[in-house]
Amino acid sequence: MSNQRELILVVDDEARMTRFIRMNLELEGYRVIEAHNGLEALDKVRTHLPDLVILDVMMPELDGFETLEMLREISNVPVIMLTVRADEEDKVRGLELGADDYVTKPFGARELVSRVRAVLRRTRGPVMPEKAILRIDDRLSVDFNSQHVIVEGKRIKLRPTEFRLLYHLIENAGWVVPYETLLAKVWGYEYREEIHYLRLYITYLRQKIEPDPSHPRYILTERGVGYRFIDFRKEQSSESGSENSSGSLPSLPAGA
Repeated sequence: MSNQRELILVVDDEARMTRFIRMNLELEGYRVIEAHNGLEALDKVRTHLPDLVILDVMMPELDGFETLEMLREISNVPVIMLTVRADEEDKVRGLELGADDYVTKPFGARELVSRVRAVLRRTRGPVMPEKAILRIDDRLSVDFNSQHVIVEGKRIKLRPTEFRLLYHLIENAGWVVPYETLLAKVWGYEYREEIHYLRLYITYLRQKIEPDPSHPRYILTERGVGYRFIDFRKEQSSESGSENSSGSLPSLPAGA
């Protein structure tokens, strides 16, 4: 049984489904509260501050997409969407609105618990040592302590998943990292086939760090294979006095 005591809000208008999810999450040591429509869910997010929301798409009054859109105006709490449809357009729509993951009904207890653990693991901010700023070039630096990028002197906050993705790309700078490897490292082994997740977050990162996201300078696509971050260390090899003089990255905690 997990020792974690995170609070999870389950939002579904089907009492049978909420009972099933609650039972299996409580068996794993999580605390669970319920809501049965979107308006009730928004109220409970405000009053209970859950660590994660499991949100059904098909609900009365407000559907899951509408609820998520309103939720993102008040909270960055991680969200797993539940749907009876496996259509990729629905998945992408949810992710673009700010969902962190998607589970298609029907699903087993093991799959749901695995997804919950993976999302909570990703969204926990890893503790970094002080002075963990890595200079890429005169335009871009990465602050691993605060999970910001510094672009032309302006600090831009990264979401936890964006940060982990950038970390693993920079860790392998100059090398092509296959899609499956990035998905396993950032999202978890069970996500190796979910390439649309990866493409969407690469787009988010490019929008934050690239001078022209449509013609990327830092994160390059190797079509049909994966992504490659520029080999900035090679370019810096003749320079001295960079912000992180060792040129090495701080370590992520196990499982990150």
